[in-house]
Amino acid sequence: MSRWVILAAPHPDDTDDRLAAFASAAAASPRVTHCSAGVDLPGSTGGQGAVWDLTTDSAPAAVLPGLTAAADVVPLAPVHARVVRLDARRRVKRTLLLTVREGTSPETVSRFESDLMAMPAHIPAIKSWSLSRVPGHARWTHVWEQEFTDPDGLNGDYLLHPYHWTHVDRWFDAEIPGSIVEPAIAHLYRWARDPVLGS
Repeated sequence: MSRWVILAAPHPDDTDDRLAAFASAAAASPRVTHCSAGVDLPGSTGGQGAVWDLTTDSAPAAVLPGLTAAADVVPLAPVHARVVRLDARRRVKRTLLLTVREGTSPETVSRFESDLMAMPAHIPAIKSWSLSRVPGHARWTHVWEQEFTDPDGLNGDYLLHPYHWTHVDRWFDAEIPGSIVEPAIAHLYRWARDPVLGS
């Protein structure tokens, strides 16, 4: 089974309920182990309006025939992940897609990845998480995913945490020497009715 994150433009009538119905229909296939989707919440940037999470041994277009050519289908090659069980099934799923600057040394990329993966040890609001590389994609090189109990965990505890400022922002801020991440990122989050990571 392989995982994909898919950025797609929702139909004007699409709501989380409507997307959930489409995802449930796709998940009924014996070749799909997970399919969920949701409309981007306010504050999301760089996406198309909705995010799909898909785990299948089929091509995404075969599972989701309604996808248009404009959809950004992103294959994931996991580096490391951790699953944390929550009491409530509903949670916020955050997806960050980013591009490491071409020519960055493998040693520097490894340090960057280590700083990302150390975040959950410092920021308790992060529950389940996964870091993946993106093989063969024209734009993205990494996808960093987390689950939170609510939007405050992301927008407050996570983004405002001192570890984020001191150890992670330096990789993204073009004004800091040694930054390696291209300015164009996709910071997307949505409500999920059930666990996404580790499902």
